[in-house]
Amino acid sequence: MSGHGQPRRRSSEDAWIITAPLALVAVACATVAGLVGDKLFGNWPQAALLLVLMIAAGTPLLSLVVRRQTIGVTLTELPLVLAFFFLPPLTVAVIYTLTSLITHTRQRLSAHKVWFNVARAAAGTSLGALVLQALPPIDGVGPRTWGSIFAAVSMVILVSITSVAAVHTLLYGWQTGRGALRTAKPAVLTAAINVAVGLIVLILIRNTWWSLLLLAVLGAGVVLVYSSYAQFFRQHRTLSDLYDLTRAVVASGQNGTLPDALLGRVRALMQAEYATLWLPAQGRHPETLLTARVDDPGLLDQAHTPSAIRDRVRETRRTVAIGRGVTTDGEFRTDLNERRIKDAVVVPLRSGEVVIGTLEVANRIGDGNNFTSADIAVLETVAAHAGVALENSRLVDQLRYDAYHDALTKLPNRRRITGALDESVKIRAPGEVVALLLFDVDGLRQVNESLGHAAGDKVLAEVANRLRASAPSSALVGRAGGDEFLVTLRLESAEAALELAAQLRDQIRDEMVFDALTLDVDTAVGVAVHPDHGSDAAALLLRVDLAATAAKSVPGSVQLFNPALESRSLRRLGLAGDLRRALDQDELEVYFQPKVTLRDRRLVGVECLARWEHPAHGTVAPEDFVAVAEHTGQLSRLTEVVLREGLRRSRDWALADQPLPIAVNLSARTLIDQHFPDRVQELLTEYKVPAQRLTLEITESGVLDGTDRPIPTLQRLRDLGVRLSVDDFGTGDSSLAHLRRLPVHEVKVDRSFVQGMATDPGDLAIVNAVVTLSQQFGLAVVAEGVESELTLELLQDIGCEIGQGFLFSRPLPYERLAAWFGAQVEPETISNGELPRLRVVP
Repeated sequence: MSGHGQPRRRSSEDAWIITAPLALVAVACATVAGLVGDKLFGNWPQAALLLVLMIAAGTPLLSLVVRRQTIGVTLTELPLVLAFFFLPPLTVAVIYTLTSLITHTRQRLSAHKVWFNVARAAAGTSLGALVLQALPPIDGVGPRTWGSIFAAVSMVILVSITSVAAVHTLLYGWQTGRGALRTAKPAVLTAAINVAVGLIVLILIRNTWWSLLLLAVLGAGVVLVYSSYAQFFRQHRTLSDLYDLTRAVVASGQNGTLPDALLGRVRALMQAEYATLWLPAQGRHPETLLTARVDDPGLLDQAHTPSAIRDRVRETRRTVAIGRGVTTDGEFRTDLNERRIKDAVVVPLRSGEVVIGTLEVANRIGDGNNFTSADIAVLETVAAHAGVALENSRLVDQLRYDAYHDALTKLPNRRRITGALDESVKIRAPGEVVALLLFDVDGLRQVNESLGHAAGDKVLAEVANRLRASAPSSALVGRAGGDEFLVTLRLESAEAALELAAQLRDQIRDEMVFDALTLDVDTAVGVAVHPDHGSDAAALLLRVDLAATAAKSVPGSVQLFNPALESRSLRRLGLAGDLRRALDQDELEVYFQPKVTLRDRRLVGVECLARWEHPAHGTVAPEDFVAVAEHTGQLSRLTEVVLREGLRRSRDWALADQPLPIAVNLSARTLIDQHFPDRVQELLTEYKVPAQRLTLEITESGVLDGTDRPIPTLQRLRDLGVRLSVDDFGTGDSSLAHLRRLPVHEVKVDRSFVQGMATDPGDLAIVNAVVTLSQQFGLAVVAEGVESELTLELLQDIGCEIGQGFLFSRPLPYERLAAWFGAQVEPETISNGELPRLRVVP
């Protein structure tokens, strides 16, 4: 848009403010010249001849454009020199003024411009005549005559230049006027040359009139030279402007300022009042309509030509030109006249065969000037370069956008979030923290596997939309990748960050409806804040990820980072290499925890549990090294170690007439391994243990993950004769009805419900329901975590048959288990070949 503080532009009709003083100067000078001179008029035949010569010499050989005005370079000084020598002074003023009137009327200039030029010519020649009257009379063609005539003609040139600069200053401001003075330098030089040539012609004519023949030949040559020079000048200027424009377009295409660089130069190159760029909306790019106007340093967001022309060019993919001599479509002539547009050229911008927009110019500067076919060719050349540059600019912009945004959700990606975090933590604001929230979408894998990845993408897009709509306006919402979303903003405290995280999580949890399907989507949320949890983006991202991982252990929770999470993560990372060495060197030990009948405490089996005593860290929690094994690809080795040790001990007990079933825990990932059932068969054969003595326990989340993926492996294991158990039942979102489609034999009630039975009626009801329904389905029920006699009695009352827990025994190594057998088992139960029965120990 136009900059503020620009001078108010006047109408060109205000030129009378300069025209009137010029007319007064002409009258005054003519009056004074008449009062001091003897012969004012006469020699009309010669005057008529010189009038014709002046009109012929008034044809512009070279045109210079200054803002909205055109200055023509002519040969009028040649006949003017002859006129001042052969004619009375006021006769010169009359024919020169008449020449100006005829010439500018033929050019179809507006009335106020015609009268300005007539007044300018009258004032200049009247002042020149007065100067000539003041100097000594002309005598011969010597140097004194040269000086007198040169002074008279100089007055004409001086008045012409100053009046043009004055009217430009009046209408368009002092900068335009100064530009007119700078542009007049070549015109002054040309005029001086013309005067010198005129004086030479005068000398030749005074010597012999036959020289007119030679001068006519010379004049024709001069006209041709001027014409050739004018053509060369125009071509040079056009090529120079094209070169500058191409360089500017290439340079600006990389920094997003292409319209500014393009339109101003196109307007100047085409000497047009308006230059307009139109790009219709495409993808994420909105419609662009920008115009450069000769009087404005900025760009206007509008066009003076009708939009129908641009639509026509886009549809036909051809240039549309309207104007005298170049009209290709007269349909828009009336509309352009109403908008005071005398001519316009609209060319298509192409990317290959596709028209991506238009480039147009309107109103060729100068009342007598119009666009030509050569101008159309130049504009089409410019459009070809501009089309490529615009497409490249959009491509660069798209690549830059893609580099910092997620393709699916259009949210900023991790790189963009990292950059924003780096900038945010540099600014210290007292009483504020930079909060980073990580939302991990639960169950996305199940959606992908059950409904396809298209449904999963819809879930992610909906989560992104909800986060974007619910987050504060100051927040930056992004997608970290996969099923993780990030939100960062400034808040008052970590507590405010936790509160916001809970609110956003509630917004995400609302039902999502896709076609006829309704989904409940939950998230685990990690929270970290600067400066408490990190001084840079990398540290905050690492720690918020640890917090989100911790939040997953309690479905749907919000977890604030604390140092204990990092120390545990670092400890797990350090255990990766140690675990591989421990497996290689048989450093892991298998413990056994008895499973007994609750009614008579008869021993019915043992659960095999891996234990690891690290030489540096001491006892490593099973959940820690199992997680390490899962992430480092060592899970199958760990499972085989426990299976081998359990089957070996089961074989030894059987050889000692104490056949005892064993139970081994499996990870959900093991059920994905299609070779696992074959490996189990090989181990059973190797240790000669009947398959029914092996029970494989899989957690509820692993066996009931919402898909049928585990079923083939479970079915193959059952076909081997292996017993299958669902461990930690009740901690997931499944129901007992889901078990009916699975080939399992046993349900283990999670210890959290068993231990709460004595104090929480709700836990008691849950355990009762599990026991009752499982028995109806023909499934055995094992209660985990039996630690008190009251819990034992309650389990007996509801009909639970088997239990395990600290009331009976902690997990024990093999040697201690043997001692425990000896201390607890009644001898007579062994001789009868029955399962060992535990003594009641007071």
